[in-house]
Amino acid sequence: MLKKLILAAPLAAMLAVPSVEAAEKIKVGIVLTLTTPASIMGKQMKAAYEVAYDHLGGKMGGKELELIFEDDGLKPNIGKQKTEKLVKKDKVDFLTGYIWSHVLGASAPVALKAGKIFVSANAGHSLYAGKKCHKNFFNAAWENSQNSMAMGTMLNQRGVKNLYILSLNYAAGKQMVTGVERTFKGNVVGKDLVPTSHKDWSAEIAKVKAAKPDGVFVFYPGSWGLAFFTQYKQAGLDKTTPLYSVFSVDGANLPVYQKRKMKHMIGTFNTMFWAPDLDNAVNKRFVADFAKKYKGQIPSHYAAQAYDSLMLIAAGVKAAGGDAKNTDAVRKGMEEADFGSVRGKIKFGKNHFPIQNFYARQVINKNGQWQLSVRQTVVEDHAPVMSNECKL
Repeated sequence: MLKKLILAAPLAAMLAVPSVEAAEKIKVGIVLTLTTPASIMGKQMKAAYEVAYDHLGGKMGGKELELIFEDDGLKPNIGKQKTEKLVKKDKVDFLTGYIWSHVLGASAPVALKAGKIFVSANAGHSLYAGKKCHKNFFNAAWENSQNSMAMGTMLNQRGVKNLYILSLNYAAGKQMVTGVERTFKGNVVGKDLVPTSHKDWSAEIAKVKAAKPDGVFVFYPGSWGLAFFTQYKQAGLDKTTPLYSVFSVDGANLPVYQKRKMKHMIGTFNTMFWAPDLDNAVNKRFVADFAKKYKGQIPSHYAAQAYDSLMLIAAGVKAAGGDAKNTDAVRKGMEEADFGSVRGKIKFGKNHFPIQNFYARQVINKNGQWQLSVRQTVVEDHAPVMSNECKL
């Protein structure tokens, strides 16, 4: 009996203590929209996180890396619930993902209150670039109005004098409109913001025809863009009025446009910080490996941002010597941004938003595949205009 007790004691001790392997694992919680018609963006981002995982060798700071994906269903309350689950149940070390500004607005406070570092891979809520900036909040994309500000500048460069503005009516949509109006020097001859439930643009298209603008600026991401651009062509406006867009034409939906033979999309312009043919070694590897893994798909900017998000976190963990719990050291490493970015280089302002170039991109047909190509640099080293409101 004594011998059995002696043997049992070490076994009981081993069962009572968590394994070293489990303790050493670094967990990253990723909230995306993986269902609903908007999932076209979330699925590209999920794929890019997986490519980044492969490039990291499945490790971060020398420790096993686990990615935990959750679907927000495009609803702020669900995004908040999934964030709470990742923090409390899964006990993740980092939070990233978040496509929509209204979902981010409900979710970020949960993570920040828990002391987690939160990296937005898409949503560029303006408040977090200014008054609500937080030491543990990072953005690996842009502030919502930056891209449309670049568009306003590009419209000036292209000689557009009269512009009609169309957008979805939610936080990001309003900020897109604010951005283009901030830099566009011509006349805004009409403006319509529609709800996310909108499906029929006949009324708005009639107004565009009556206004006879030099161009139409559009913010209709995902499935909304597909529906609008189809109706735009059906109305014959593709032959008379050039389209300029932000976050509406990208590597995620161009294959759909091509499949539907929407040839009026070829030649259209948009602005962005990145393009698949941006000439740097990291980007070339990312684009090639993404296509190799996902049936020849060309990644979108959503994918590029997701890739950089995980690499940014990895840079922070590396700087902290692999100690993901040392938030101060991780944060400092992330601020230094010592990693290979698809942008070629990346630096952050005091509000932890990128300071970066924005480019004019054009839809082209290259070897039978529609894609986006850089045409010119529109603005250099651009920072969010509200950065001076950040008190960090």
